[in-house]
Amino acid sequence: MEHLLETASTSSTAEAVKNRMLQHDAFSKLLGLEVQEVGAGYCRLRFTVRPDMLNGFAALHGGVTFAAADSAFAFACNSHGRQSVGLTVTIDYLEAGKLGDVITVEAREESLKHKVGVYQVRATNQHGVVLALFKGTAYRTSNEIL
Repeated sequence: MEHLLETASTSSTAEAVKNRMLQHDAFSKLLGLEVQEVGAGYCRLRFTVRPDMLNGFAALHGGVTFAAADSAFAFACNSHGRQSVGLTVTIDYLEAGKLGDVITVEAREESLKHKVGVYQVRATNQHGVVLALFKGTAYRTSNEIL
């Protein structure tokens, strides 16, 4: 029972942090990111590829994919209630998104220490094809978010 209460508490913290972050996150709103689920060290969001997100070859611009992955990373690493900032990130682009694709971006915590967290982020289309793999390392400040 104690574990169940702890999980509910961490989920409510993650939800409150997400709401606070979204109040001031104009860029995620510009991209049309819909945060579907957050939890301790976790975020799943999605967006639909619009014409203004395409590059000169009619493929999803890598910067959009990167930005969506970075947003999922931010929600996941801040979900514990301590302000976190990205230290390093890398991304591997595996496939190109196309106009009208519904992209799901899922961030998962791989390691959490006192000062550093490591996260893996996957971007997939509506057919389950992996478009990109993103890895982020976050520095956890001592600043409480809530």
